[in-house]
Amino acid sequence: MSIDREVALASIEGIQIPGGGTLGQADLIRAFGIDGGTVRFVLELRDADQARAFGPIEDEARRRLLALPGVTQVSIVLTAQARAADQPPPIKLGRHPQPQAGPQPIPGVARIIAIGSGKGGVGKSTVTSNLAVALARQGRRVGLLDADIYGPSQPRMMGVSGRPASPDGQRIEPLHAHGVTVMSIGLMLKEGEAVVWRGPMLMGAMQQLLGQVNWGELDVLLIDLPPGTGDVQLSLCQKAAVTGALIVSTPQDVALLDARRAIDMFDKLKTPVLGLIENMSTYICPNCGHEEHLFGHGGVTAEAAALNLPFLGEIPLRLDVRLAGDAGRPVALDDGPVAEAYARIAARLVAEGVA
Repeated sequence: MSIDREVALASIEGIQIPGGGTLGQADLIRAFGIDGGTVRFVLELRDADQARAFGPIEDEARRRLLALPGVTQVSIVLTAQARAADQPPPIKLGRHPQPQAGPQPIPGVARIIAIGSGKGGVGKSTVTSNLAVALARQGRRVGLLDADIYGPSQPRMMGVSGRPASPDGQRIEPLHAHGVTVMSIGLMLKEGEAVVWRGPMLMGAMQQLLGQVNWGELDVLLIDLPPGTGDVQLSLCQKAAVTGALIVSTPQDVALLDARRAIDMFDKLKTPVLGLIENMSTYICPNCGHEEHLFGHGGVTAEAAALNLPFLGEIPLRLDVRLAGDAGRPVALDDGPVAEAYARIAARLVAEGVA
């Protein structure tokens, strides 16, 4: 049974706290996430004295959550800030990049896969979130970094929210959902806040997201790139030891033109292209079963063959993909035809040793 994140969060936001008000009103809940039957979150408190007083609050939150259908375990971390003189400054993204000698591995992360498109609107972020879930269902330890600086959508698609905790002011604790470790620049911004940064700030933010997040031990880290061939892509390939890239495109000629540019960019950055994925390959009417190729047919297959690159599979266009993404529960968690398509791609990546 899936757990409704908003219901779970609302069940504890109304808990009364010492001094008056509620957990929700005091904005103390951080990194609230759901992973299977486990609910995890952090209570970010003022100091050690307040943390000691919150023992009953922690017990009440655990009691309420365990009473919800589907919840089998609750993990609560209480963090107390240091005294004012010793308190680390809050982490801010967008600093200028630090010098480093060439691409560096991320400690504990075995493989890094960049997922690009060259063009917006082809469903790259949807493919990334669902592929992450599909790989997790294959038993892989998966991380997902939303590096789409201008339009970070992974928090909504993965069903996570709340500013990540940073107990020491240096390391950033990622969130967890659906068996995936998740970090997004969108979690560090106010809802609806725009990112208006020049190149050096983008490169610095990318370096922070790669190096300061506590990713733990991962078999693969998927990185959802912004559309185009700009500073973020350049920074990633210069700063991190990227295993390879996946290119997402629809069969439409206009999308394929930009996909070629993305492939050329990765070639210039000496990053192997591991394969192409055709998204929105076909639409089947749920009422009459009529199949329509809205964006053409077979374009990505032909492009992969022409460039001598692996074609990894087709993802159909269906209403449940959009509904699942908006609800924060990727469709790859289910067992329908779209989930099966993602499972086949994930199984191939695992079998080939790249994920």
